[in-house]
Amino acid sequence: MTTTLNEPGTANRTPPVRAPRRARHWGDHLFVVPAVVFVLATVLYPLVFNIDLSFRDVGVGEIVTGGAEWVGWENYADQLGRDEFWHALVISLLYTGLAVAVAFALGMALAVYFNQRFPGRNIMRSLLLLAWILPTVVSANVWRWMLDGSYGLINTLLEAVGLLDGDLFWLARPVPALFAVVFATAWSFTPFIMILLLAGLQGIPDTLYEAAKIDGAGAWRRFTSVTMPLLKPVNLTALLLCFISTFKTFDTVFLMTRGGPGEATMILPIYAYNEAFEFFRFDTGAVATTLMLVVPLGLSVFYFRSLRREEAA
Repeated sequence: MTTTLNEPGTANRTPPVRAPRRARHWGDHLFVVPAVVFVLATVLYPLVFNIDLSFRDVGVGEIVTGGAEWVGWENYADQLGRDEFWHALVISLLYTGLAVAVAFALGMALAVYFNQRFPGRNIMRSLLLLAWILPTVVSANVWRWMLDGSYGLINTLLEAVGLLDGDLFWLARPVPALFAVVFATAWSFTPFIMILLLAGLQGIPDTLYEAAKIDGAGAWRRFTSVTMPLLKPVNLTALLLCFISTFKTFDTVFLMTRGGPGEATMILPIYAYNEAFEFFRFDTGAVATTLMLVVPLGLSVFYFRSLRREEAA
C-alpha cells in the first residue's frame, strides 16, 4: 500500500481557475484589433473612397455640397481616351524602368564591393546610407542646385574634364531633365538596394566560390554562375520593391521639374495631382490614381507566382 504525500504548503492549495478556451481565443484576437483598425482607417478606407470617387462626377461643388452623381465607367473612358494620360503613363514607365536599372546596377556593384573585407568598410556603408535617409525635399533641392546651369557643380565638373563647353540648363531641356530626375531617383534608392543585395551576398557560402576557383572560374564567371543564380530571390525582391516605390514617386520629380519642361517629366502621380488640385477634377484624378495600381499589382502577382514556382521546384 502506497501513500501519496503532498509537498509542504500545498495540501490546501486549489488549482487556478482558467477561462474557457473560447474566451481565451477571443482574448488573443483583441491584441490585433488596434492594428486592424489602423489598416482599415489608413489603407482600406482611402482606397475604397478613391475608387468610389472615380465612378462619380466630382468637382469643387460636389466636394463642398456632396451629392456627386454616379457616372459609372464614363470617367475611365474619358481618361483612357486622352493622349495626355497615355503620355504620362509612358513617361512613368520610362522613368521607372531607367531609375530601377541604374539603381540596381549601382546597388549590385556597391554590394559586391562592400562584401569584401577592408578597413573603414562599415564607415563607408554608413555614409552611403545618407542618400536614402535624407528627406526627399533636401535631396531634390540639392540636385536642383548641382544641376543649375549657372553655378551648378555638375557643369563645373564637366567643364573641368572638357566634356562641356558653356552653360547647360539641365532641368530646362526635355531629355536632360528626364535623365536628371532618373539619376536623382536612382541615387536615393541605390543604398536601399545595396543593403538588400549585401544581405543576400553574405548568405552565400564561401565554399562555393572556393570550389569555382579550383575549377578555374574567373571573377566574372563566379559572378554569373554562382552569385547571380543564388541571389535570384533577393534580386526579384529588390527589383519589385524598387519598381513599386519609384513608380509612385511624386516628390522628387515635382520638386525638381514639376513635370516639365513642357511635359517631358510628366509622370502619372504629377498628372493625377494636376487633375485634382490644378484643374479641380477630383474624379479624373481618382481615375488616374486607381489605374496606377494596375502595374504594381500585376508585378506583385508575377513576383509571388515566381516565388511559389521556385519553392515547388
